[in-house]
Amino acid sequence: MKHDPQEVAAALRVSIGSLVRRLRQVHPTGGLSMSETSALARLDREGPTTSGALAKLEQITPQSMGVTLSALESRGLIQRRADPDDGRRAIMSLTRAGRDVVLRRRDASTEVIAHSLASAFTAGEIEQLRAAAALIERLAQAL
Repeated sequence: MKHDPQEVAAALRVSIGSLVRRLRQVHPTGGLSMSETSALARLDREGPTTSGALAKLEQITPQSMGVTLSALESRGLIQRRADPDDGRRAIMSLTRAGRDVVLRRRDASTEVIAHSLASAFTAGEIEQLRAAAALIERLAQAL
């Protein structure tokens, strides 16, 4: 059976979007905006970087990223230090408190998903989702 890439792409977009929205609904943001949460997660994944590089990765304006990072810095979740290669730029990185926020959110999401898997899916379906997760990650890297 041949699968139409357009059809599969549409189904993935809808189902992944639905999963993300549900995860946002089931656990509170801890007073963080979606852009703040996303910036923290990006710093955790990518490591220390500049505000401009983060803005580009998040596909938002440098001004918007500046507002987001200022809010995170005022809460003690990130810190800035001078770029050793260019003193005019600052390198942003997570503080221990910022890393703790990222880990707590990640653990809470994982727990919600694990509970749903254990209570509503068969062992075979869970195995299919394991295989699909690797393919979805590969797709994400290919975009």
